[in-house]
Amino acid sequence: MLDYSALAALAAVVREGSFDRAARVLHVTPSAISQRIRLLEERMGCALVVRDQPCRATETGRRLCQHVDHVRLLEQELEGAVPALAPQGIARVPLPVAVNADSLATWLAPAVAEFATQNPVLLEISVDDQDHTSEWLRSGTVLAAVTSAARPPPGCNSLALGSMRYVAAASPAFLIDHFADGVGAGTLSRAPSLAFNAKDELQLQWARRLCHRSVELPRHFLPSAHAFVAATVAGMGWALHPQALIAPHLADGSLVELVPGAVLDVPLYWQQARAASVVLDALTVRLVAAANRALLKP
Repeated sequence: MLDYSALAALAAVVREGSFDRAARVLHVTPSAISQRIRLLEERMGCALVVRDQPCRATETGRRLCQHVDHVRLLEQELEGAVPALAPQGIARVPLPVAVNADSLATWLAPAVAEFATQNPVLLEISVDDQDHTSEWLRSGTVLAAVTSAARPPPGCNSLALGSMRYVAAASPAFLIDHFADGVGAGTLSRAPSLAFNAKDELQLQWARRLCHRSVELPRHFLPSAHAFVAATVAGMGWALHPQALIAPHLADGSLVELVPGAVLDVPLYWQQARAASVVLDALTVRLVAAANRALLKP
């Protein structure tokens, strides 16, 4: 039988990033956290936490953290069905989800906000590139993810949400300064572009499709979808933006397409752990409905 107080300590350390912060969250001493995890590691016969800055889970530790998240959701559902088990009321439980920044900045935020107001959860939304959010699910760090990966990790389901359309845009002045001779491999290799982080390859994909070969792009890193728009309008660089996010700027002329009609459609999927959960299923229904309204269908 697993020691769930020890599992709670493990999940808190991984989520908070340190033994001290986990102790504060659980209202115990750091030495108590350390002892619980040590005993759990002895029971499992392997290390569960990499004691680094921040602390992170090993592969086995991540699986145990995912198990804890499942158990919390199932306990919450049971308390809802049997109120005597929760005399103080149903407590909110963490629901870890990974999403891409552009979805969060456009269609996803209203849907998850409405869901959170109607369900006793504490959403823990992690943001990463859509090509990498499935790794959060694969590792057990989250229970569900919006991702561009069609194939789900083992033990997970995958639903097609639709495609997000991206437009390569820049300010009119930037276009004159950097693309007076046209948009091609040569000018793209010299004009500053914007990227969310080093893992963001949207601009590289668009350039490769346009030029039929790989192009090295000079890149500013700016990890914010809304800051992307503001920086592009200000002339900091060109970038791929969700069409819905910059539609007002395209309409008023503060942004223009680099190559009219040369869009990039990125398919998105909702993947979730297969273990049944009424709460997680409710979130799935809400997000699929929002995606049906906002994303392109084949």
